[in-house]
Amino acid sequence: MTSPVPSVSIVIPAYNEERTIRSCVLAALGQTAAAHEIIVVDNRSTDATAAIVTQLQRDHPLAPIRLVTQDLIQGLIPTRDAGFNAATGDVLGRIDADTVVDPTWVHEVQLAFTDTAVAASTGPMSYYDMPLVKLGLRADDRVRRGMLKLCRQYSFVFGSNMALRASAWRQIRSEVCADVDDELHEDIDLSVHLQQHGLRVTYVSTMVAGMSARRIDDSPRDYLYYVTRFERTYQRHGVRNAGVRAPMVLFLAIYPALKMIRLSRAAFEV
Repeated sequence: MTSPVPSVSIVIPAYNEERTIRSCVLAALGQTAAAHEIIVVDNRSTDATAAIVTQLQRDHPLAPIRLVTQDLIQGLIPTRDAGFNAATGDVLGRIDADTVVDPTWVHEVQLAFTDTAVAASTGPMSYYDMPLVKLGLRADDRVRRGMLKLCRQYSFVFGSNMALRASAWRQIRSEVCADVDDELHEDIDLSVHLQQHGLRVTYVSTMVAGMSARRIDDSPRDYLYYVTRFERTYQRHGVRNAGVRAPMVLFLAIYPALKMIRLSRAAFEV
């Protein structure tokens, strides 16, 4: 069953993102189908993040750019939730402050949500600060589609590139984990709650967003802690399906190769 073209709010949680927030917002503005609103949720930033967004509002007075502050709690989840709760669109797009969405991103989200059975959608990533960006995008898309097959009845959304129907958010928002100890993957937690309510998640290969591969710059210890958030999230919810561990295993396996590529690229640029 199809519905009229939905309006799309883009929510961007941000903490000290002065290096990336301008490009992120400008990409959200430069869409073939306009976003209903672009909401940057500033979470206690001590740099120029908020000032840059304010300047963008001045530079684009007719653009629907909103700056929301979330100062009560430090953390991604309360900041994301504040943005979702402030949004007024039919669909809540969610990207990171270093995400640069493709020009057709909003259009692709709208197409996905004209199917009234779809509660959430996600898509592949291109890594704009890695070599062979187009090849990397094709590989990322194939890997994500393969992982979804392994997960079988479980689906997941990727926090840097996802969208959620506002009505679905209202259904699960009182249940999502607060994660005060910062141990979980917030997007996987969101996915589990969608699954528990039988809400359908769809994967859209043409819903493309770019992101930085800066996570690879972490130390091996920090990277390991980040990746094993998958396991802690699934353990928190008692999910025993072996297939859902596939992303964690893959990200651990490819870390050495990606680290070498990042180091060689940095050396070449010097």
